Amino acid sequence: MFPNMAKTSTVWSYVSKMPQEQFETLYGCFPQRVRYHLGDWLETQPWEHISGTDSFCTEKANSVLKELMEQLEKAARSCGKDGPLVLQWLESLKSLSQHEPMRIIQLFKTICKGEMDAVVKKNSRLSAVFQSRKEEMMFNYRSMKLQHKLGQISVVKQNLKVALESLPFHTQVHDISSLQKQWIMLIEESLNTLSTVQDQAIKRIDIWKKQQQLAGNGAPFDGNLLPLQDRLEFLFGIYNELFHLVGELGETGQGLVTPRFCDQINSGFGALIKSSFLVDKQPPQVLKTQTKFQASVNFMLGSKILSGLNKMPVIRANIVTEKRAQELFLVPSSDTLSEIVGNNSTRTGSRTADDGSGEIENGRSMFEVTQATKTCGAVFKNMLLKKIKRCERKGSESVTEEKCAILFTAEINFSGSTYIVQALSLPVVVIVHGNQDNNAKATILWDNAFSEIGRRPFFVEEKVPWKKMCVTLNMKFVSEVGTKHELCPEHFWFLAQKIFGENCIRFDDLKERSVSWAQFNKEPLQERNFTFWQWFDGVVDLTKKQLRDYWSDGLIMGFVSKQYVHKLLSNEPNGTFLLRFSDSEIGGITIAHVHGSGQIQNIQPFTARDLHILSLGDRVKDLKQLTHLYQKGRKDDVFEKYYNKVADSSNGYTKARITIVVPGDKSEEKQLSPVWTDHTPMEEGDICQPSTSTNLQYASPIHGSPVGSPMMHVPAQTLYNPPLGTYGIVQPLPPLPEPTPFPSTVGFLPSYSFVENNTPWGQSYVPEASTIQQENFTRSELDFQEILGLLDNDIAISGMQDSIPMQ
Repeated sequence: MFPNMAKTSTVWSYVSKMPQEQFETLYGCFPQRVRYHLGDWLETQPWEHISGTDSFCTEKANSVLKELMEQLEKAARSCGKDGPLVLQWLESLKSLSQHEPMRIIQLFKTICKGEMDAVVKKNSRLSAVFQSRKEEMMFNYRSMKLQHKLGQISVVKQNLKVALESLPFHTQVHDISSLQKQWIMLIEESLNTLSTVQDQAIKRIDIWKKQQQLAGNGAPFDGNLLPLQDRLEFLFGIYNELFHLVGELGETGQGLVTPRFCDQINSGFGALIKSSFLVDKQPPQVLKTQTKFQASVNFMLGSKILSGLNKMPVIRANIVTEKRAQELFLVPSSDTLSEIVGNNSTRTGSRTADDGSGEIENGRSMFEVTQATKTCGAVFKNMLLKKIKRCERKGSESVTEEKCAILFTAEINFSGSTYIVQALSLPVVVIVHGNQDNNAKATILWDNAFSEIGRRPFFVEEKVPWKKMCVTLNMKFVSEVGTKHELCPEHFWFLAQKIFGENCIRFDDLKERSVSWAQFNKEPLQERNFTFWQWFDGVVDLTKKQLRDYWSDGLIMGFVSKQYVHKLLSNEPNGTFLLRFSDSEIGGITIAHVHGSGQIQNIQPFTARDLHILSLGDRVKDLKQLTHLYQKGRKDDVFEKYYNKVADSSNGYTKARITIVVPGDKSEEKQLSPVWTDHTPMEEGDICQPSTSTNLQYASPIHGSPVGSPMMHVPAQTLYNPPLGTYGIVQPLPPLPEPTPFPSTVGFLPSYSFVENNTPWGQSYVPEASTIQQENFTRSELDFQEILGLLDNDIAISGMQDSIPMQ
């Protein structure tokens, strides 16, 4: 009746590939070979919903059984050797359908349910898909039942009109009384069925809204509203038919149309109109003042109600506080504009939307009806929140925990009544500075993940099961990074140790644990000055910007503790390494490797800034003490595609590149001495031709460097001489004496090691070396070009430039 809302594989597509012995008990005496020939047609029939002895159920049962016989007849003609068996069961079912049709209905109801349960048990993720199909089938069945009732009402109404017209010629008044009672009974049954069908349609809209909210955390989401619009338009047609039937009977003057019927119809119709108005494109849930943003609304009944109007209604957008949203939640859905205005002095929830908690610029738009798609909506393109009125906060609540919403309001005139339609956006957190963004995102993530359907705005539990938190963290990580490589149970185990501050927590103990909002983003982690969310979001940001491909290829172990790494590497040969996210720094990745006599060494973490300058692949390539990635193979085989190829220079210059080494590796330390070599002879007339190339290699800053590495090699600036024929013959530079540290300029420091907090085995970080200083100016993070600038002003280099002989 309505478009399929779940276009995915059928239950039978899974059952047909499973061992058939698994279903012997389920099928009982019904042959599996006959079941095979019915295929997925069996699960498209409403076996579960056909019950009772009323006329509609009897009619529907007969219709389904007739179609069953046709399917078996078709199978018998095309199934080859199974033909006789199929024909035998066809005759048996025909005979049984004459006497006990509900036995057949019950048989296939049991088979369909058992097959679905078996498939879901094997693949739990299919449960939501199958449940969606069941809900759709139920709505279709109830809709057909409602139409059947209206057909009966129409017949009775016609009979009653004929009886009333012939009343002067007949004395059988009891016939009229019987028809009147029958009409009233059918109207009551129809209104009850209509209410059930409408509640189901509205509940489905609420589910759509919840799915839209989960999409804010990265869940997959189908934003198509047309299937829901079809449902609402069907119900709209039912109400119009009821208005017509009741209106005609009211003209007879028999008093059959009671005020109760009229009130029930009007109330339901008003609720239908209001439920069809929603926000289909949400505003940003972290909203910064003085920043433009967009949103759009959809009026699913707009093409039915607003088509043909000369002037479309205006929608207003206002920002409201949580308290104001709760007041709106308490307003009965049956209130029309006239009722609200008339009771404004006594009803708090009936205030207009203009008493918002902030000022939105460009917060007005008009409905537009698109006839081609039969859709109606409005787009707010350039809204801007100019200011926000903060409300009184609860307890220790910070501004980034304060939730507001955008309220969209319009007045709809239809059939002599005026309705206020309102749509509330998802919760938003308003910030005024970028440094509030991280904590605001935590508030939104928690609300999106753990709020319930139909809640009081914006209530959400303070504690949630850890298993739900795992689903949320995985969803956020996978969607934000843009990968299909999900977190695994070992990752969740480490994350639990971190958030609960218990390094010895057992994996099985996590099944019943709950995590609180305070543990998530209010209380700092143990012996850290940041919260769990701040640390996790830093990892997500690092992986998204610099490590997505490495993670997707399974090269990063990631969320593991030092203790676990020590256990993994303790029996591995020297040079074995793995990559894990730093648990002491926000947004860092470190390399743990087996060094020397089996000692586990952790290299100081690299940040996104570091990896932007020199990629992770090139760092792994340069560190010669790394030979094999744990359980993956030789590093050159695993990381080769990530090595940057240095192209030959075509502009006359020698290509330079940044490399890293770890202090303490003797084979690497030999490269630290400055080396001066004659490079390229000067050509006549070339003013930029170098006479001598200088290749200096410096230790990198101890607190982090442009390459974020244990050691940095920086090719020094090339020295230039004037061309021949301008200043005469240029003499080559004399060789430099043995290199010594430049005083107060560039220091060569020995390697350092220190024991990090909570490191039971005392694994040492290998820190970076010296810091470049000039004129009391110390920098721990310098761009490569900035370093060249410092070297250009270096006293020693400047002195050498001054010593160039001039002819």
